Amino acid sequence: MRTDVAASLTISSTRPATAFLQVAVASPVTELLTVLCDGQPLPTEEFGVGEARVHRVELREGTTTVSYSASVDRTGPPRAVTPAAEAEALRPSRYCPSDQLEGYASTEFDRDRPRAELVATVAGWVHDRLSYVSGASRPVDTAVDTLLLGRGVCRDYAHLTTTLLRALEVPARLVAVFAPGLDPMDFHAVVEADVDGTWCVVDATRLAPVGSLVRICSGRDAADTAFLTTLGGVARFESMTVTATVDGDLPAPTTAPFPLP
Repeated sequence: MRTDVAASLTISSTRPATAFLQVAVASPVTELLTVLCDGQPLPTEEFGVGEARVHRVELREGTTTVSYSASVDRTGPPRAVTPAAEAEALRPSRYCPSDQLEGYASTEFDRDRPRAELVATVAGWVHDRLSYVSGASRPVDTAVDTLLLGRGVCRDYAHLTTTLLRALEVPARLVAVFAPGLDPMDFHAVVEADVDGTWCVVDATRLAPVGSLVRICSGRDAADTAFLTTLGGVARFESMTVTATVDGDLPAPTTAPFPLP
């Protein structure tokens, strides 16, 4: 099934600065990235960081517009969990301090359940425990803050799910995706967990069918998967639009872990 995705970002800067973009999908069939500053093209440098495709842009003073579009064929083999990825996905990280919730997770969940069932149960628990409220959380909030607050947005749901799974010794990581069916449309964050040696996705928000998701990148938490990072403190993110559509009907919703190509 073909999926078409697009994103447009506007950034203003009072003097030259460096920006890192993570908006490109992992496996495009076709794609186009255009970066313009006040109508003049800016060069981009692409390189890999882990499983992410990062584009570096040297911003000039003025207004920069980033436009990205791609077509994707979502068929493909499941991704195997490598020993290196497993080790990284078990460790505490900036927004997922799983070592702080080990005792809590052990009292809430039976870690001896079959892996797929345990992953689905944790994601369902987070869905029931939190309320989705735009603007409710701060960019610096960790999964512990989210648990205490009881509300957040997709990255908060993903951080709490990831943290609880790691606390139960289940390798888990955050995945940035395009999400056909999401309303309102935006970049989306979900969780990928090790289910019997295969990376499988769950979405505690349940805002889009997991079978429609298009992978951008994965990482320990949102610090690794941010769509825009700027250096120097002189660039300001102004606006963004995101679209994602499928050729045909959206897949049926499911709460079971789903392998994302």
